[in-house]
Amino acid sequence: MESHAKLSLVAPAAVPPVAPVPVVNEPAKASRDVADKFSSYRLVIEEGPSLGTFVYKTLDNATGEVIRQFPREQVLRLAEARQYSAGSVIDTSA
Repeated sequence: MESHAKLSLVAPAAVPPVAPVPVVNEPAKASRDVADKFSSYRLVIEEGPSLGTFVYKTLDNATGEVIRQFPREQVLRLAEARQYSAGSVIDTSA
């Protein structure tokens, strides 16, 4: 018993041309947007109240306002308090 399969090829239908999509360098554009946004800020590093500590401040160039500070003002005041000692803020008893 011999079987012969016939193979027929059909030409594909014509596909209309697709217009090329413009390539936009999104990462570069995003980088420029971020740079433009943050170019109005500056970083100031000051010596902290304790020996060997530093305070990092982000300032608005136009107003001089402190946008962000590390460590925060509350933490600096806490560290300067007489009754403060390292670890005294956290209760480690179970």
